[in-house]
Amino acid sequence: MDRHIKQKKRKVLKRKMRPSDSAIEKVARAKKVKGKKEIRAFNVSEGESKTQGCIVSEEESIPQDTDTVLPNDDGLEAPVAKKKKNSYESVSLPEDVSVPDSTEFQSLKEFVSEKTLNAITDMGFTNMMEIQHKSIVPLLKGRDLLGAARTGSGKTLAFLIPAVELLYKLSFKPRNGTGVIIISPTRELSLQTYGVARDLLKYHNHTFGIVMGGANRKGEADRLQKGVNLLIATPGRLLDHLQNTQGFIFKNLQCLIIDEADRILEIGFEEEMKQIVRLLPVRRQTVLFSATQTRNVEDLARVSLKKSPLYVGVDDHRETSTVEGLEQGYIVVPSEKRFLVLFTFLKKNRNKKVMVFFSSCNSVKYHYELLNYIDLPVAHIHGKQKQQKRTTTFFEFCNATSGTLLCTDVAARGLDIPEVDWIVQFDPPDDPKEYIHRVGRTARGNQGRGHALLLLLPEELAFLRYLKQAKVPLNEYDFSASKIYNIQSQLEKLIEKNYYLHKSAREAYRSYLQAYASHQHKSIFNVNALDLQRVAPAFGFVVPPRVNLTVKEREFRDAVAAEGMVRDIKARSYNRKPRFLKERPVIRDNSPDKNGKFTALTAE
Repeated sequence: MDRHIKQKKRKVLKRKMRPSDSAIEKVARAKKVKGKKEIRAFNVSEGESKTQGCIVSEEESIPQDTDTVLPNDDGLEAPVAKKKKNSYESVSLPEDVSVPDSTEFQSLKEFVSEKTLNAITDMGFTNMMEIQHKSIVPLLKGRDLLGAARTGSGKTLAFLIPAVELLYKLSFKPRNGTGVIIISPTRELSLQTYGVARDLLKYHNHTFGIVMGGANRKGEADRLQKGVNLLIATPGRLLDHLQNTQGFIFKNLQCLIIDEADRILEIGFEEEMKQIVRLLPVRRQTVLFSATQTRNVEDLARVSLKKSPLYVGVDDHRETSTVEGLEQGYIVVPSEKRFLVLFTFLKKNRNKKVMVFFSSCNSVKYHYELLNYIDLPVAHIHGKQKQQKRTTTFFEFCNATSGTLLCTDVAARGLDIPEVDWIVQFDPPDDPKEYIHRVGRTARGNQGRGHALLLLLPEELAFLRYLKQAKVPLNEYDFSASKIYNIQSQLEKLIEKNYYLHKSAREAYRSYLQAYASHQHKSIFNVNALDLQRVAPAFGFVVPPRVNLTVKEREFRDAVAAEGMVRDIKARSYNRKPRFLKERPVIRDNSPDKNGKFTALTAE
């Protein structure tokens, strides 16, 4: 009886204690445990060796208030300890441990395992970049983090090192399911992150994998059922597996990492991201990296991060938005000379590594076919390609010492392509942010060097004002008209006689006009100001071809000031039709009048 009364009094006293008293009591209880040099974080099934369990030292032990629940081999859950509501702590370091002053990776010996440090050394890295130096230790402490850093700043290692260490400290095994999920906006960026993770896990035994649109879904599901500890994914395919793949264990998730969050939201995955966040366990660490902090990114951070996350910004006080080793400039080119300038530039830089950005998939496809036809070998990547082709081309260009890659903005975000000498923006970007991401493919890392060239029409020079406001320094480059290869007549004859090139050029011409009309800064990129008699020669036409444009009725009214041209809205999801297809399409004939100008269009 006395024992029951004492237990009751102890419960009442515990309810009345302040949070600080509760913490003190925990410390007192911990001090009573003597002689125990090892703490088993979760049960090891009968017959399993001790090295397969999660054995950690007292200094590395899982805090008593965590809720680490991992399945045993018999399928039963083995809860380690109960957790106070809304007070999740991941495997953490003592709060009084500060970030080391040194930027060498070896200075992290106190926090990072020798296996991971050896892998970093094998990868050729000795010093941390700023975002890594500021982020790695707080992430190891279990903090939620919102990071902002320009492209090429080393964000991938900044979140991968803590992710690998988290799995290592918890001794995650395939039977425990997925402990870390990394979400990337594009397939190429996912593949790149996968490659870095593979190198970083060289001396670890944890499983890792990738799921993305365009890949074999059944094969992905089989691997998930066997257990993938670290998973890299694109949003759409991840949501599909979370909802539909039986045997995919994600209830033990410890950390969610969202890379290039602004890009994920830009390409239309906002709803998918909200569903993913709702499906995943609430008690987790969340890391969100974004090159730009938009309203949508703030909304996603509010939903996914815990209160008062750590903000790490490394570019907030810099004078320029681009990396220091980048030399960038622009040239003013008349419409009819655009292709001739591009051809001359690529011909003279055949021994360099060059990336050329276009505004549409059709433009990439046409210029790829044309340049290869006239014996100027180039590769190409765009969103309409099959995934296997995109992957092969990407890795071939990464491994090449020279060559030219034609691409859309699918290659503009996050991709780390080694030693790119030139970034050429044949079609201007939609806004300064896109410009920054495009040129970020070169001059990457601390000692990176590279060049960037922007082609502008005379009437587009006002765009430089927006770039200046975005802290992008550009110099004007001069070029001699006499040094341009004059192949215009041969080009026109080729396009006229070759049916397939003619068809491809026509589609590229149409897409160029659509992209131009969809530009964010319509006062500068005014489709009404385009002289089609001068635009057509750049695509090999003597006379501007007649092309039809499908536009959206609701947006047609808003585009009257731009001569009836409207934004070419792209379907951002791989698996669903664009919503505007439900509306009645309005077909417009955009043929120019005798002066080469657009005439006002009226609804049919």
